Amino acid sequence: MAADFEGLLVVSIEQAVAAAYASCKLADAGARVIKIERPEGDFSREYDHFVHGESAYFVWLNRGKESICLNLADDADKAVLAAMLAQADVFIQNLAPGAVDRLGFSMQALRARHERLITCAISGYGDEGPLRDAKAYDL
Repeated sequence: MAADFEGLLVVSIEQAVAAAYASCKLADAGARVIKIERPEGDFSREYDHFVHGESAYFVWLNRGKESICLNLADDADKAVLAAMLAQADVFIQNLAPGAVDRLGFSMQALRARHERLITCAISGYGDEGPLRDAKAYDL
């Protein structure tokens, strides 16, 4: 299984658990996963320092990934992400509902621009219903 997805490029904007776990499983299966972190880095890096000075939680969910810090409010950094997505096979995100759309990277627009791109938007409560805008933190 370690090489089943070798050659696959995954770009993931991830917070908390769900997208980080999904992209970790793809990395475990051989995909190249690039994690997009905010400029100050993923907040979970500082939960503790049990694994060679790094957070056990961060190491568990991010093993096998590469990462880059981008400020997605900055046009130059948005251009970096856009260039990465033009080469990617898979895009995963689990930002707050509507956040990726406001940044200019809606799933629908990305699929129209890059027909072969597989997109995955993870939310706690789906796209419809009274809780659609609520955040969730779970696998």
